[in-house]
Amino acid sequence: MDDTRRFVIVSGLSGAGKSIALHALEDAGFYCVDNLPVGILETFARHVGAQDLPHFRKVAVGMDARNHPHDLAALPAVLDGLPALHAKAELIFVDASDETLLRRYSETRRKHPLSSDEVPLAEAIAQERALLDPLAMRADIRIDTTRTNVHEFRAEIRELVTQRQPGTLALQFQSFGFKYGVPSDADFVFDVRCLPNPYWDLTLRDLTGRDIPVIEFLDQAPLVERLAQDIGGFLDTWIGQFEEANRTYLTIAFGCTGGRHRSVYMAERLARRFTARGKRAAISHRDL
Repeated sequence: MDDTRRFVIVSGLSGAGKSIALHALEDAGFYCVDNLPVGILETFARHVGAQDLPHFRKVAVGMDARNHPHDLAALPAVLDGLPALHAKAELIFVDASDETLLRRYSETRRKHPLSSDEVPLAEAIAQERALLDPLAMRADIRIDTTRTNVHEFRAEIRELVTQRQPGTLALQFQSFGFKYGVPSDADFVFDVRCLPNPYWDLTLRDLTGRDIPVIEFLDQAPLVERLAQDIGGFLDTWIGQFEEANRTYLTIAFGCTGGRHRSVYMAERLARRFTARGKRAAISHRDL
C-alpha cells in the first residue's frame, strides 16, 4: 500500500484569501493547520507520516510572512526534502493586487500582521510581498483573487486542488480584457483581438462569448477556425512537456479588448477540446 501523504502548503499575501483556501480544503477532507512555523514543517511531516490515521492522508498547512525571513528563504529546500518523508508536496500561492488588498483591509478593518504605528498598511503589504516572493516564484499553483469573489475562489480550489489527483496536470482556461490588464498568473497569453469582433454587431453587443448567436457568428469566420486550430496544436505539443516536467497547474489566458466576446469564446472552445481528451480543464472569465 502506498503510504505517501498529500501535503498542500498554502501561502500568499494576507487578505488575498489564504484562510478561505484552507477552509475549502478542510471541507474537502484535508487536515489543516494554519500559521505553522517553517522551522517545524519537517518535524510535522515526520509526525504525520508516522501516524496510521486516515485523516492524515491529506494535509494542508498555511504559512505566511510572520515567519522569520531566513526561514521563508529556506522553505523551498524544505519542500524538496518532503518526498523523502513520503509526503507529496504542492505549494499554492494566493495573490491579489495591492489596491485590492488595501480595499479589503479598509472594509474589514483588520490589522495587517506586519503593520504597526511605525509601518503603515501600504508599506506592510510591500514588505510582505518581498518576503514571500521566493514562495510565489516556487509555487505549483498561483491564484489571483483580485477579481474573484469568495464563492468563485472556493470553486477554483475545489477544481484545481481537491478534485485533481496528485501528479496530474490541471488546466485553467481564462478569458480577460486587455483594457483591464493582463492576468499576472498566466503561463500562456494569447491575443485574439485579430478576430472579427461581435461588439460591432448591435444585436450581439450585449451578449457574451457563451451565447449561441455570438458562437455562431465566430464559428462561421475562417480566421477564427484557423487560430483555434493553431493554438490547439501548439498546446497539444507543449502541455505534454509540462506534464513531463511534473507541473501540476497551467493557466492559459485569452485576451480581447473588453473580455466579453472573442476571448470568452476561445477559452470555452479550447477548454472543451482538452476536456474531450481527458484533461481536467477549468474555465474562468475574469471580466464578465
